[in-house]
Amino acid sequence: MSSAQQTTWVGNHEPRAPLATSPADYNTPMTEPPLVDLVGVGLNATDTLIHLSAYPARGSKVEYTHATILPGGQAASTIVACQTWGLSTRYVGKLGDDEAAALHRREFARTGVDARLITVPNASSPQSLILVDAGGERTVLNQRDDRLLLQPADLDRSWIVNARAVHVDGLETAAATLATGWARAAGIPTIADLDELYPGVEDLIANIDYLIVSRDFPERLTGEHNLEQALQIMKRRYGCAVTAATLGEHGVLAWDGSQFHARSAYHVSVADTTGAGDIFHAGFIYGLLQGWPLDRQLDFACAAAALNCTATGARGNIGTVGDVEALMDTAPRYAPPTPAAD
Repeated sequence: MSSAQQTTWVGNHEPRAPLATSPADYNTPMTEPPLVDLVGVGLNATDTLIHLSAYPARGSKVEYTHATILPGGQAASTIVACQTWGLSTRYVGKLGDDEAAALHRREFARTGVDARLITVPNASSPQSLILVDAGGERTVLNQRDDRLLLQPADLDRSWIVNARAVHVDGLETAAATLATGWARAAGIPTIADLDELYPGVEDLIANIDYLIVSRDFPERLTGEHNLEQALQIMKRRYGCAVTAATLGEHGVLAWDGSQFHARSAYHVSVADTTGAGDIFHAGFIYGLLQGWPLDRQLDFACAAAALNCTATGARGNIGTVGDVEALMDTAPRYAPPTPAAD
């Protein structure tokens, strides 16, 4: 880690050691961090949501009434949701030194996340411009300074192994691979949220127990068009405990090595689909750490994602565990996923 970077702790935990001046210093803490239920390593972003009546045609001019600035990012949103539901959590990531970074720090502090944040001076924090149409579907435009990509040397092993589960996304592949390798060696279950074939992603997948990916990822990874067969190939090739694909309104299809688990999505009034996948992963992890059967984990995850879609933003309506369970009891469901949905 560059000596120009600074590491800070947000939440109710004191720093374990003075700020590091080299990777060697950085990776030899004086005391252990607290044990948490879940640690997340990966993306944060500041989302600027722009609501439109319809997605603009090329070359057109479209009026919008307002823009909303909210915290988001795959791993960060998953962590905040799990913390909201009563799990103890840690987040590891990089920020710039701007107002967007201050927004994230305030949100981590408000929710009680043990945030291990590396600040890069004179850098702008990750930004996403999100166009949301009248049906709630979103189109995302991302901007990220390469200096804000988390590197293996930025990580402290003690942050990772003092947890009951480890969750990663895929952009910062080398750091995620190191973190999940440490977790695997320590017997800690690992979960991944992947949607792109980043360089080195197969090495990362080899460290993952619960691989939950976007709908088209299995075909792009394996070359197999049939979703059921692609999920089987992924489990066999990489040794995951469960492989699954989220399918939007079709729900989720998972393979555990013995049988498929097809769970329907819940039908709600959608305001914004931003963050649906992040909160789905949070719901899955929450159920995993409760020791629930796989079908109940997937149902809770589908309901949590649906509830979040009823409001604006990546963390628009996380709600309580009771809120999610109430939706499970009352909301209608779409048709279950089938091979035709892949």
